[in-house]
Amino acid sequence: MILVTGTSGRLGSLILHHLHRRAVPAVGGSRTPGPGGLRLDFDDPGSLHLPHVDTLVLVSAGYGEDDVVIARHRRMLDAARRDGVAHVIYTSLVTEGEHVGFALAHRATERMVRASGMAWTILRNGLYAELIGALLMWEHDAILSPFAQGHVAAPTRDDLAQAAALVAAEPGAHAGRTHDLTGPAFTATGIAHALDAPVTELSLSDYRTRLLQTPGLLPFQPPMLAGIATSVRHGFLANDHPDLACLLGRPPVFGLRTAIDAAVDNRPQ
Repeated sequence: MILVTGTSGRLGSLILHHLHRRAVPAVGGSRTPGPGGLRLDFDDPGSLHLPHVDTLVLVSAGYGEDDVVIARHRRMLDAARRDGVAHVIYTSLVTEGEHVGFALAHRATERMVRASGMAWTILRNGLYAELIGALLMWEHDAILSPFAQGHVAAPTRDDLAQAAALVAAEPGAHAGRTHDLTGPAFTATGIAHALDAPVTELSLSDYRTRLLQTPGLLPFQPPMLAGIATSVRHGFLANDHPDLACLLGRPPVFGLRTAIDAAVDNRPQ
């Protein structure tokens, strides 16, 4: 059986959806599981039981400081090894994302996965197209962008989920492999042009100041988001790898349309 973690989140729920569409036996787990799901709380080791699980799709916990995220992943991997899981698939961060603030937690987890004694596959996901659109700010009818003219090879979350489901359905074919999963590159300017909106380019300093003034952000999030902005701005996330197309058997969906929709959703009413 396949177990997908984080299925109360968008990526995990999509991976489970695509497995079920293919009639592949799979169950979801999360802190707040839906019907038929398992309760898996990475912060509660007593909840981490994986009976009859052959393949674990470990969706990155995220949303925490590095020490918290790494400890969560370590507990899950320890439980998987204890309960006899044969293969672990980890959703990581694209290779070129080394300059992004949360890269360290991903690379530390990759190291734990490789040393776990289980067969493994690492899916190095590009930044979601949805995220790029959502990170743009609005002022009246103008888009405020910290990305300058930087291109970003951002795939859609759904394409990444389909790829993960395909790997999970036949894990042996991907044992010991690391896949970089990106899509066709686009720019924030392209989003603005599609929306017929003027663009005001923010300096990184101005962007950080605005982030620090944004209610609801946790302390680690402004520097993390500023790291994404500077990585895009300076061209570090523009590489469109072939792996996603190879896994899907088709060209990836062009993320620009998805990013446009996310930017519209983020526009103040």
